[in-house]
Amino acid sequence: MKQAILVLNGPNLNLLGRREPGVYGAHTLADVEGLCRDACAHHGYTLDFRQSNHEGVLIDWLHQAGAAQASGALAGVVFNAGAYTHTSVALHDAIKGAQVRVIELHITNVHAREPFRHHSYLAPAAYGVMAGFGVQGYALAIAALAAGPPPANRSAVK
Repeated sequence: MKQAILVLNGPNLNLLGRREPGVYGAHTLADVEGLCRDACAHHGYTLDFRQSNHEGVLIDWLHQAGAAQASGALAGVVFNAGAYTHTSVALHDAIKGAQVRVIELHITNVHAREPFRHHSYLAPAAYGVMAGFGVQGYALAIAALAAGPPPANRSAVK
């Protein structure tokens, strides 16, 4: 059985393609799912792709991901938490508590945007952070997960 990669998308990402296309581009979430499916297939993984506007649902999915990773069924998570990146200690704690390997992802370069977007509560718990590559960042993050776990001197969960 092939391992899966879970791609989680947080609030308002269901509006991709319609919400501020000058900032986020014209690709829809369905386009992103297709891109992720192709990237996973290229690296020998299956894709589990989800979106929720609800923080508690995202937390539940991270808990499930931790269990799936521990059982060997999941390679890790690509997580675009949207605005929750900048506000949610609960998501930070879920990543740490579930001990799941997460790559935090942003379509835009959040550090070139409004100052409130410069801080991430998720980054200290994440394996890595990717920002500013547009929707192609999803494929890059999948490739990073496919490359394997971090070296022994780098903690995936702090």
